[in-house]
Amino acid sequence: MAKKPLNIGMVGYGFMGRTHSNAFSQVGHFFNVPFRPVLKATCARNADRAKAFAEQWGYESIETDWRKLVERKDIDVIDIASPNDTHFEIAIAAAKAGKMVMCEKPLGRSATESRQMVEAVEKAKVPNMVWYNYRRVPAVTLAKQLIDEGKLGKIFHYRAKFLQDWTISKDLPQGGQGLWRLDASVAGSGVTGDLLAHCIDTAMWLNGGITKVSGMTETFIKERHHNITGKTEPVRIDDASLFLARFANGSLASFEATRYARGHKALYTFEINGENASIFWDLHDLHRLQYFDHRDEGRTRGWRSVHITDGDHPYMDKWWVPGLQIGYEHTFIHQVADFLGAVGGGKPAAPTFREALATDLVTDAVLKSAKTGQWESAN
Repeated sequence: MAKKPLNIGMVGYGFMGRTHSNAFSQVGHFFNVPFRPVLKATCARNADRAKAFAEQWGYESIETDWRKLVERKDIDVIDIASPNDTHFEIAIAAAKAGKMVMCEKPLGRSATESRQMVEAVEKAKVPNMVWYNYRRVPAVTLAKQLIDEGKLGKIFHYRAKFLQDWTISKDLPQGGQGLWRLDASVAGSGVTGDLLAHCIDTAMWLNGGITKVSGMTETFIKERHHNITGKTEPVRIDDASLFLARFANGSLASFEATRYARGHKALYTFEINGENASIFWDLHDLHRLQYFDHRDEGRTRGWRSVHITDGDHPYMDKWWVPGLQIGYEHTFIHQVADFLGAVGGGKPAAPTFREALATDLVTDAVLKSAKTGQWESAN
């Protein structure tokens, strides 16, 4: 039986536009989903670039004004893969138009924006999801299962870091295509909202809510040339961000993110310590979960490296034979599969806008704490 088509309207054509487009294109080949995604239209301000992107990925049409895309009757899902300053207006308009809304992280540039976006999708009662894709790494999903099964027992510690080094040069400008993450008016914040948002979402999914934080940030290069204004302007994003946190379950946490860790391109790791067992995961080795169980027989007790490729591991029965691993792009395919399955079953598609708001409340609290020098509530 032919599956009902679900017409996708993509806003953006950059890195995330590619990952999302690939996911929509591939999901039906591997997962038994209730809809058939159709790449109906892509939208970008530059018509030539939009056309080239559409031709490469197989979109049927283009728009250069997202408002026209939202108004189109033949679009079911608006997928926002454009810079952070566009999320708010597009998401609210899409919800009012009755469209399903998928949005790249962070949801808004601040919790104030995000809260209004939540209100819009909930008032319109439209399916919504935010692209926190690291939840869909099979090893991370397995960690979630082990925690929920009580394998770790009471959780004592959670520590995470996300390290990069691409902004160290003082000659790197801010603003414009590819460098909007250095412009606070577009990005909202620096590594706190960009890198730590991923760490925070994963942490709260695995270990529950964060109640309060104590943070500090630093902007190492205070001024940069701005590609849009042509002037040397102050840099208002954070280059590095560190914070301590308390979870509602009583556990303690430390988080660190920076773009000034020479030698690291995307080092994302987390470790969780419980009364019975510990878990460690590294993005650079994403198909493995490191696991230590104190209840093992003493003479052979130690850390084990679990290769996440077998059919009883999360998502892996949809891919290759045991022993053959998957990669980063597959996490987005998993997210689309879960979204379509949730929509087909009339259930929320996690993480919803409301769940993503919780992350933005934490990042706002971190930035506030960095200014006040005090512990701040993350609720």
